[in-house]
Amino acid sequence: MNIQLHIERLVLDGVDLAGDSRGELQAGLTTELTRLLSEGGLAGQWSNGVAVPRLQLSGLQLVGQQPTRLGEQIAQTVYRGLGHE
Repeated sequence: MNIQLHIERLVLDGVDLAGDSRGELQAGLTTELTRLLSEGGLAGQWSNGVAVPRLQLSGLQLVGQQPTRLGEQIAQTVYRGLGHE
């Protein structure tokens, strides 16, 4: 299965990252989301392909300040938002 996911913009209210930390956050998010999608695939409603203009997620409790770990936590929340509770 070939999965293409494009996140144009990620808005994190209340998270203050230095410019050089953003790449680490992005790497953590990309790596974790790739792992989750590779292992679990997409939920049924997404399997035929769809464009979603906005996916609003709530309940994200970021733990720690390490940018890579924050990216991983965001990826897990996005994955749950895609129907994997």
